[in-house]
Amino acid sequence: MGWLIFWIALYLIIIVALSLRHLKTSDLDQYLVNNRNTKTLPLVFTILATFVGGGTSIGLMALGYESGFAAVAIGVAYVIGFGILWKYAGKIRDFGAKNNIYSFPHYLNHTYTTEKDKMFSKIFSATVSGVSIFIFFFILAAQFVAMASLLKFTFEIGYTSAAIISAIIIIAYTAIAGLSGVIITDTIQFIAIVIMIILIFIPGIIADTEAFTRLGELPESMLNGTHLGMVFLIGTPIFLSWSVLARMDIWQRLLAAKSNKVAKRVTLWSGLGMLPFYIIFPLVGMAIRLVIDYEITPDQTAGVAYIFIDRHSTGFLMSFAIVGLLSALMSSGDSFLNIISISAVKDFVGWGNSKPVTQEKAHKMIRIATFAFGIIALFVALVFPNIVDLMVVGISTITIFAPITLFALIVKNAFAYRKAVLVSLLIAFFINLILFVWGLNSPESFNPKSSFVPSIIIETIILLVGMKLTKVPKVKTD
Repeated sequence: MGWLIFWIALYLIIIVALSLRHLKTSDLDQYLVNNRNTKTLPLVFTILATFVGGGTSIGLMALGYESGFAAVAIGVAYVIGFGILWKYAGKIRDFGAKNNIYSFPHYLNHTYTTEKDKMFSKIFSATVSGVSIFIFFFILAAQFVAMASLLKFTFEIGYTSAAIISAIIIIAYTAIAGLSGVIITDTIQFIAIVIMIILIFIPGIIADTEAFTRLGELPESMLNGTHLGMVFLIGTPIFLSWSVLARMDIWQRLLAAKSNKVAKRVTLWSGLGMLPFYIIFPLVGMAIRLVIDYEITPDQTAGVAYIFIDRHSTGFLMSFAIVGLLSALMSSGDSFLNIISISAVKDFVGWGNSKPVTQEKAHKMIRIATFAFGIIALFVALVFPNIVDLMVVGISTITIFAPITLFALIVKNAFAYRKAVLVSLLIAFFINLILFVWGLNSPESFNPKSSFVPSIIIETIILLVGMKLTKVPKVKTD
């Protein structure tokens, strides 16, 4: 416990120091996009920290315990997705700098709305931001669940108390530091993750699986990736890969890039650097399934990470690993909370309209939104503690933004098809939600983790039909 207190104290000192640095800033460019002057390596670290840290790493361990190598399909999808994003990364960065775009929803609203049609603009803006916030509530809640599970096992406290503590830490830091602070701490947290991989996870996997020879004891479906069904195995790389194009957290990083070339390099390096983690973390869960003699219930699978760390480390190293994972959870949690707060203030409060809000007031409203959304996500984590379902429904639902985002990037007059875009997005969202709820209630009839596949297919069809039915395109004029 002594080493644990040491690492926690050291980490908190660093966090407080970084937070105080940003406490009095009223510069929105610094708070939201780090002055659009971020270099390649910090951006790669912050993207990787978000994609492989915190709730994602613990969620992948839990998914590996439940489903084996099916979890690797998510990593493959992301590698493909970053390859797709590479083509547009430079364009996104330059467009954002030229038009003062601060977030992904801001870009969609800029593309598909105009001041001349205020009613449609309000509906579209509310839809985009509402769906985005809904999605990131699940992802943020997954961070709280994972962090609460670590605190629960480490300090032997109740889950509710641990979840509340987790939320308070993430909410407070995010409200103070903004993106510039997030990028700095993400760099520290990603380095901690890499150290844990080298010193604990890889040696532990080799030991528990006896140099991978024991993996053959697992069900065949866990080894060939079909444990969640062929729809998930095939549909995830094909469809989830496009979600990278519509990830709000990635857009915020690209908008913060120093140049067009930096944005493109960041996407390439991030994609290539991600896959090893999406193989290692599921293997942790599979190893735990081999070595324990009891069944872990779905609402307790977030504890797989702690069980593994407890088996393969002690004292100094174990304490470092626990604090490293907690910091990684912060890196993901503060990123997601920062993003949904920006989106809400920009699109629901009216920042940037005919009566612009001052920078100081906008900054204050973002911080208020951070506290409010953090509390709501905490509530989700308390009533729905299954980290696998939280993670999968969150990251897969993002996919419904992919068709309309690609459309905006490649069609010169995308604005003309704005009504078809809105209808396709709404229908896809509700289909995905209905199928997910149906799958939760009747898993024998439908796998809820595959709900995004039919949703994105139907959305694409509706969008294409809408294009055909749009007779007289109108050129957007602001």
